[in-house]
Amino acid sequence: MPTPTNKTKRKPTQPTVIKVGANEMGKLPPQALDLEKSVIGALMIEKDAFATVADLLRPESFYSDQHRHIFDAIRALSTKDAPIDILSVVEQLKSMGTLEQAGGVVYLSELTQRVASAAHLRYHAQIVAQKATARDLIGLACQIEEKGYDETQDVDELMQEAEAGVFEISQRSQKRDVTHIFPVITEAFERMHKASQNEGNISGIPSGFTELDKITSGWQKSDLVIIAARPAMGKTAFVLSMAKNIAVDFNIPVAIFSLEMSNVQLVNRLIMNVCEIEGGKIRNGRLTKAEWDKLENNISILQNAPIYVDDTPGLSVFELRSKARKLVKDKKIQLIIIDYLQLMNANGTNFGSREQEVSIISRTLKGLAKELDIPVIALSQLSRAVEKRDSSNSNVDGKKPLLSDLRESGAIEQDADMVCFIHRPEYYKLYDDGNGKDLRGLGQIIVAKHRNGATDEIWLRFIGKYTRFQNENDAYDESLYADVQYETATRKGRLNALPEEEYGAKLDDTPAPF
Repeated sequence: MPTPTNKTKRKPTQPTVIKVGANEMGKLPPQALDLEKSVIGALMIEKDAFATVADLLRPESFYSDQHRHIFDAIRALSTKDAPIDILSVVEQLKSMGTLEQAGGVVYLSELTQRVASAAHLRYHAQIVAQKATARDLIGLACQIEEKGYDETQDVDELMQEAEAGVFEISQRSQKRDVTHIFPVITEAFERMHKASQNEGNISGIPSGFTELDKITSGWQKSDLVIIAARPAMGKTAFVLSMAKNIAVDFNIPVAIFSLEMSNVQLVNRLIMNVCEIEGGKIRNGRLTKAEWDKLENNISILQNAPIYVDDTPGLSVFELRSKARKLVKDKKIQLIIIDYLQLMNANGTNFGSREQEVSIISRTLKGLAKELDIPVIALSQLSRAVEKRDSSNSNVDGKKPLLSDLRESGAIEQDADMVCFIHRPEYYKLYDDGNGKDLRGLGQIIVAKHRNGATDEIWLRFIGKYTRFQNENDAYDESLYADVQYETATRKGRLNALPEEEYGAKLDDTPAPF
C-alpha cells in the first residue's frame, strides 16, 4: 500500500533581509552626477557657455571619468578658439583617442538631449566644483591619516604637509567675482580723503622715517614690501627701528617673525634702541648706576608697546599664514615683519629647486598681504654680485644694490609691490659722495621698485652702537659716531682695520651690533 503523500505545500523559505545603515554600506565620495551631465550638455549646446565656467571647473572637478574626458576635449577646443558643439567635441575626442572612454557618440547625444538651455549653468558648475573640493579634502585627510599611523613619520613635517595640502586646495577653490568699478572708486576716494586729513598726507602705516614716508605715503594695505641688503648692512636694525617707531610712537600693533634671532636677542636689540645702552652691557649686565636708571626709566616704553614676537625656527610659510590670521583677528595686528625670507620654507610641497620654493614663498606672502589687507614686510638677502662690482672712490655708486641682485629667485621682484635696498657706503670705505657729503654714519634706503609710486633714494643716520636707524637730521651724539665708525670698519674682519686715531675711538669687547 503506497505511503500516503502529504499534500500540504510548504512555503518557500524567505531569505533573511538585513537592513544595513549608511555607515555599514560605506560612503560614496561627494558627487553630483546629474548636475555634471547638465553642465556637460549645456557646454555642447550653448555657443559661449564655456567662458561662463572656465574659472570654476577643470577636468578633475568631475567625478565621472567620462565627463572628465569630455570636458578635457571642450577645453582643448576653447583653447584653439574652435566652435564647441556635439560634432566638434566628437571629432576632438577622436583626435585625442578618448571617444570610447567618454561613452561614445550615443552618450554625448543623450547629454545634449537632456538639457534645454544653459540658463543655470554657472550655479550648477559651482555645485560640481564644491563636490570636487570636498573630495580633495577627503583624499588629503585619508593620506594624512595613513601617514599619522606611520611611527617613522616626523610629526612636525606631517603637520606642515597637512597645512600645505589644505592651503593648496583653498587656493585652488578661491574665486572672486568681478566687481563694478563704482564701489572700488568709492573706497579709493574714502582712503584719499582720510589720507588728506593725516599729517604729511600719510595714507598707510608710517615708518617714522620722514623722507621715506614722503615717497611711500606709509606702508600700504595689501602690499608686499621686500627690504634687501648684503650681510652687515643693518637689515634687522632698520626694521626694528621702524617697528619701534610704529608701535611706540604711533601705537600701531606690529608682529615680528624672527627666523634668525631668538625673541630675547630681538628684545635686547629693541632695548638698545630705546634705552641707548650698548649691546655688550645689556648681555653682561655691567651697567653703571646712570645706565640702570636710564634702563628702568625707559623700559616701560617697550613693555607697553603693541609688539608681538614669534621666533619659531624653520617657520614654514603655511605656519606663518595660520599664525598671522590669528594675530590679526585676536591682536588687531596692522603690519607684519619677517626676518628673513630665505630662512623660510614651504614644507609639505615637493619642489624641483630652491628657486621654485622661494617663488612659492614670495607668492604666498603676497597672497597673505591681500587676504589680511595689511602690509607684509619681508627681509631678503642679496647675492654676492654686489661685492664683485667696482667700489673705487671715483665710483661711489658701484656698490649700490640692483634688482638683479635679489637672491635665489626673480619671483621675489615680480611678487613684491615695493623693493627697498639698504646701502651703507662706509662699509666699503666710501666716505664721500663726490659732492662733499660726509657718508660716515649714514645709511641709504633705495626704493628700487615702487608699483604704486616713484622710486627714489633717502639717507638715514645709523648708530651702530645702539643698532638704530633714525632720520638724518635728528639729534645724535657725535662721540657715539666716532666709536661706531671704528667698530663698523674693524669687526670680524669685514674690512681691513683702520687707524684707530683716525676716528679717535678705541675698540672695546662689544661684539658687532649687526
